[in-house]
Amino acid sequence: MKEKLLTFIHSLIPYDYVLFGLSFFLFLLFIVFALLLRKKLFISIIFILLGFSSLILGPTLGYIQMHKYLFKNSVTLLSQKRLHFVQAVIVKGSITNESKLDFKSCKISAKVYRVTSNKYINYIYKLKPLKKMSIFETDIAKGTTQEFKMIIEPFYYKKEYSISLGASCK
Repeated sequence: MKEKLLTFIHSLIPYDYVLFGLSFFLFLLFIVFALLLRKKLFISIIFILLGFSSLILGPTLGYIQMHKYLFKNSVTLLSQKRLHFVQAVIVKGSITNESKLDFKSCKISAKVYRVTSNKYINYIYKLKPLKKMSIFETDIAKGTTQEFKMIIEPFYYKKEYSISLGASCK
């Protein structure tokens, strides 16, 4: 847990610090308003709730939305091929940098799901993939597309399956 927290702190960018600072400033502002209006109990309680919600939800939701905007990308599955003599699947795809920043590194993840004719069961199968595999690509300039290839192994599933790709870039 300590390693994950330290990794998160070291991967923060200046925009994150500004977001966290603004959230803390809003928290203090709402608490000061609550103290100034302490004679009106209902309004004071609303300001206290707003303060604590800005302290908790502001950094969390702001971090997620800001990183979706700053590090926008799209991943396309080009081909998938199951190998006959080896228990593996080869996945070829491409990642496109759609943001206004250059990516230093991208973690591209592939997940393999079971597929049935029932759409509700397919939704349940997406909660627990059969296999997950990740690779890292580095130095993707803005507006460029880079192709990648990954091998998902060992892969023993014999029936119908589906592969989805996703990427997290910084």
